[in-house]
Amino acid sequence: MDENPAWTDPSCPVARTLDLVGDRWSLLIVRDAMDGARAFTDFQQRTGIARNILADRLRRLVERGVLDRQTAESGKRQVYSLTAAGRDLFTVVVALRQWGERHAFSPGEDHSVLVDEAGQPVPPLRPVTASGAAADVETTSVRKI
Repeated sequence: MDENPAWTDPSCPVARTLDLVGDRWSLLIVRDAMDGARAFTDFQQRTGIARNILADRLRRLVERGVLDRQTAESGKRQVYSLTAAGRDLFTVVVALRQWGERHAFSPGEDHSVLVDEAGQPVPPLRPVTASGAAADVETTSVRKI
């Protein structure tokens, strides 16, 4: 990670996360890494991203500890894999996907669906309180510490 990043809001975890991975291409690269993309050409073909932008985003994601870069066994190319921090973005990507399923498509419009190993759609993510009750904007607040 950068030694002295210019944080948008230094005390807000949401702002810091967006500063690190919040642009469109970075999250699509993370999404594709979760779906098995490993090589530069994998990411380029799946996203359609320009080569220079892809190279920049891959470099940043490696620097920020989201992706790991290794030389392939052939020694001819670099391959990328998610780090533990990158895998921790799974819930974020699922939340974005599920929001999109509810709000970014017209009723009946075709879209992809995330399924579990039994082929069943993953249930909607729902935040809960420490006691297990549903949590939402009316039942939570931010406390600065």
